[in-house]
Amino acid sequence: MKKVFYFMDWGIFGLRSYIYLLLLLHILNENEYSPLLLVNVVWILAAYFIPMFFWFPQLRMNKEWFILLELLLGGSYYIKSFMQADFLGSVDYLIPSLAIGYLVTKKTAWIAPVLLLLPFVSILFGEITWDLALRSSIDNLLFFFIGIWVNFIASAYHEKNALAKEIDEQNKLLTQYAAEIERMTLLEERNRMSKEMHDTLGHSFISLIMSLDAAIVLLDKKPNIAKEKLISIRELTEQNLDEMRDIVHKMGEEENISLVNQAEKLIDNFREYTGTVVRLTLIGTERTVRFDVRQSIFRVIQEAFTNALKHGKASEIDLKLHFTPLTLHVTIQNNGKSFDKIEYGFGLTTMKNRIEMLGGTFSISALETTGAEIRCEIPLKGDKSYAEY
Repeated sequence: MKKVFYFMDWGIFGLRSYIYLLLLLHILNENEYSPLLLVNVVWILAAYFIPMFFWFPQLRMNKEWFILLELLLGGSYYIKSFMQADFLGSVDYLIPSLAIGYLVTKKTAWIAPVLLLLPFVSILFGEITWDLALRSSIDNLLFFFIGIWVNFIASAYHEKNALAKEIDEQNKLLTQYAAEIERMTLLEERNRMSKEMHDTLGHSFISLIMSLDAAIVLLDKKPNIAKEKLISIRELTEQNLDEMRDIVHKMGEEENISLVNQAEKLIDNFREYTGTVVRLTLIGTERTVRFDVRQSIFRVIQEAFTNALKHGKASEIDLKLHFTPLTLHVTIQNNGKSFDKIEYGFGLTTMKNRIEMLGGTFSISALETTGAEIRCEIPLKGDKSYAEY
């Protein structure tokens, strides 16, 4: 983005230098050496160089003083030259007006009416017609506003790119936060499982160990009592096994939720919180896949919904889940903004990587009229994704 401002600044600087050079060459070619010629040369050089002590591209940026000195030195020479009949039609203040408009600030907004009235000052001291002064005044003001427009375009482009960069950084942070939250959730779940199994089964196994020690001691001295002890230990072991199965089943309830149920829950929340119209189409019979595989597919669907709303400004989204004996086809369409070129940013790259890690394929394309379509194909056979319970 800085290159745009470099180009603009040096472009204005070059135009200003060119016009002063032409003016200098003009008076040198049209006049013989005289004290008056020397005064004019010094005047032009001062009008060109002195303002540059306060504004020079990428070095000095005191715009207010530059504008003031440009107006005093260059503007006064313009008035003096404008009054001379032999300069009529060859002297103007267009490029300096352009430079002033490009660098104008709120503090120097008063310069606009001054530029408008500048040619009329010549009427007081020379034989300048109102018509000529009016045309020159309008030309100066026009170039002044062209300079403002050029600066506005450059500033708007800068703000747009700065905002896009900030949004991209925020998206990366949000993705990192989401990954960290997911990791912390899994860690919390593992801790909960450990605590649950420790609290529920720990005391039972301690009882089993103590009972087995007692049975070993009684085995030689009182075998009948030892046998009864072993029978009670077996019953306690069966009870512990049933308790462990209950714990595993309870902990697996959330993991056993189907992809379709996850998608339906996501759609309900998305509709409620964003007002977006979301439609789900299910083709075929849902297959059972591993928890981590299902979570990866779910994250891709979730990211596609978010991108459709955030970047595409979509109001309608269609999700299609097509199950076959060997593959799952996921198609997500939206009616948002169309695009000419696909740029894989952080979000799309993450989605593509998730699917490819499952051995699948990922593609995105623009629709014929408006919106975009994401297609994913994930194999459901083999070690990577298929699961049977």
